[in-house]
Order: sequence, then C-alpha cells, then structure tokens
Amino acid sequence: MSNLRHWLWLSTRGPAPGMYAARVLEHFGTPEGAYYADSAAYGQIPGIPGTVRQALEDKDLTPAETILAKCKEQGIWILTMQDAAYPQRLRQLESAPCVLYGKGTLPQLDHLPVVAIVGARKASPYGVMAARQFGLALARQGILVVSGSAYGVDAAALNGALRGGGEVVSVLGNGIDVTYPAGHEDLYADVAAAGALLSEYPPGTPPAGAHFPVRNRLIAGLSLGVLVVEGTETSGALITARWALEAGRDVFAVPGGIDAPLSRGPNGLIRRGEAKLVQDAWDIVEEYRALFPDTLQGKTPLAPPTAQTRLTQGMPAPHPLPPEEVPAPAEKRRRKPETPSPAPEPLQEDVSRPKLVIDPRQEEGALTEDQLVVLRALQGEKRLSAEELVEAAGIPARRVLSALTLLQIRQLVEEEGRRFSTPVELQEES
Repeated sequence: MSNLRHWLWLSTRGPAPGMYAARVLEHFGTPEGAYYADSAAYGQIPGIPGTVRQALEDKDLTPAETILAKCKEQGIWILTMQDAAYPQRLRQLESAPCVLYGKGTLPQLDHLPVVAIVGARKASPYGVMAARQFGLALARQGILVVSGSAYGVDAAALNGALRGGGEVVSVLGNGIDVTYPAGHEDLYADVAAAGALLSEYPPGTPPAGAHFPVRNRLIAGLSLGVLVVEGTETSGALITARWALEAGRDVFAVPGGIDAPLSRGPNGLIRRGEAKLVQDAWDIVEEYRALFPDTLQGKTPLAPPTAQTRLTQGMPAPHPLPPEEVPAPAEKRRRKPETPSPAPEPLQEDVSRPKLVIDPRQEEGALTEDQLVVLRALQGEKRLSAEELVEAAGIPARRVLSALTLLQIRQLVEEEGRRFSTPVELQEES
C-alpha cells in the first residue's frame, strides 16, 4: 500500500494536476516511484506538459501533511486510486484523478444507475422546472442523480432528487469545506446527508474559472448518462456532454424553443444525433431497465397535484445570481468611497508579463492538433469570441470547445468577457 502523503503530493503537481496524474502513475507504477524519480525520468513521461514535469521535481511533502491535518480536523475523507471504494467508472478515464475528497457516505456508484443532470446557472423558469421534475422523477424510479452545486439547473436537479427520496452526489470545483456558491450551506448539508459531496481539490481550495471544466469530466465519468437541460453551445453543460461522449457515456437532452438562447445547446445535441430527446424521466429509465431490473422502478408518475406539492413546498427561493461564475476579487467587492477619488493615472500597457514561448515539436503528445489550431488562431494578441474562434479555426464547434476546455485547464488560454486570448507564443518552423 502506498503512503497517503505520496498520493497527496502527486495530486497537487502543477496546474490541473488531476488531468495528468494517471499518466504519471502509468509510467512509474506508484506515487513513490514518481516521487523518487529524477528529472531525466520525468522527461520520459509521454503526453504531459513541461509545467507538470517541473512540479514533479518539487519533493516537499509539507503541503501533503497540511492537507492531511485539515481533512482530519474537518471530517473529510480521502479516497485514492488504490482504494476499493474508488469508483471504477472514474478509473476508466484517461484523466482519472488519483485522489478524491468527500463528505457524507459515497454510494456504491459502480453498481447503481447514475445519471448526471447539468445545465445553465442562469436558467430560465422552464429550465428550473424541467430540472426539478427530472430530478424528482428519476430519483423516485431508482436513479442516483449527480450534478454540480451551482445556482439554476444544478440546485434544482439536486433539490428535486432529494424530494424524490433518492441518493445524490454533488461534484465540486473547490474544496469540500468551501461553500460555493454563497447561500448553499443547506444544500451542501442535505447532499451529504443523502449521499456525498465530492471534489478532487484539497480543503481550502477556492473556486476558480478553470476548475469547472476540469470538474465536469468527473460528473460525466461517474455517470452512465448525462442529461442536458439548458445551455448555450459553449456552456459548461455542453462541455460536460462533450466529456460524456468522449468517455462513451449516453447523452440526453431536453428540447426547447427554437428562439430560446439557452436551448441552443441541447437542441444542437439532438440535431447532430449526439443526444436522445427526452420528454420525461421514463425516456431515460428505459435505457437502463434491463441492466438494473431490481433497482429501477416501473413508470409510476406522481399525480400532478402531488408532484407539484413535492416540488414547491418548502423549496428555497431562487438565489440572486452574481454576475460571474467565480467571486470577484476582493478589491472589486469593496464599497466605493463616498468622496470622489482622484482621477486615475493613464493606463500604461502591461509589458511586465512575458509571453510563454512553446515549441510544438517539444510538446509532442501534450498538445493535440485541434489545440494547436486554436492557439494559432489566437496568435497576434487576438481576443476572439467562441463563434469567431470557430470561424477562424475552420473546424467544427464541438472540436473547438473540447480544445478550448483543455487549453484553459492548462492555463494556455484565458477567458475574459466571453472572449478568449492566449499568453502563448508558438515558435514554429517557417
């Protein structure tokens, strides 16, 4: 059995370390093997970026000791890939995290029909209603519901499933001890009581924009199928659907109006034949009835008045939505002074941050051709919207979205105001 400290050390190597830990383990066999290797050996690991190789050379175990102490103090359990309780469905992922943190009781996910429900944070009333109804009905018929913890569809789906008496799992993009978004303390407690909160991020980790696309692969990986309720073509819900398709999972979609912006994502999945159109929970349950005959119940919908009572009675009021997915920096949240402040100095161009120069030949295996196409389209200080990037790259939107997700995870692409740019300068042969 490997030392837990070495598992924690490996799980914190470089940006988005969970994305590459499985490759490191495949190469060295154990966390100890990776820990005691030298830089020459790290250079032989295929398909990992230079930042991860550099992070592997840091042998300080103090952060791992701190994580262990925090988990013990806060009652957070830890699962590693060597533990029998680690979900086999996650092991199947090429980017399986080597460590999971949790609170509550983790159900035996590999032996249960699990369906994720995802969608827009700023969901429409139609999206919230659909998420609640599907969550309630799926739970009543024996499906375990997985989601995130955001406002909108995530919260509605989890609350619906809890009202249906089902087990639930919420996968977070932050530490287990960090309540995000604000106001979801009760939801966290309810989920932990009826199932589990899960995260690959150690306690104390704040939410960050780059965490959520990474987190979405776990939502897809834990599930047999993913239900997309609402979302734009470039939303997090569609990123989760893309992870699901790449992992060989089923994708379902709730259709919406042709003029509804938040229905463009699910409608597009249906149009391309990537998702099954669903109108009620049975459309999903019937796909898994033969696999779980003793677990899944027949089609026995609640009477409309009963269903309406369960979905609305005591349900928390919709939370006011913040303007951004991640909390604004502290300086932006401070109250403005009542007296006029001095006129600001003219903005000077920031030349202190050097470009990160990458030679694609040296990154062979770590950057896909689609990722290189996206980086090339963003060269020359360009700031492009997703639609402009699709046009400039000349490849299908779904491939651009997948490439963008992985590039953001590696911090090679940045997003601000729904426009993408890169700090990377490609050094290519002329």
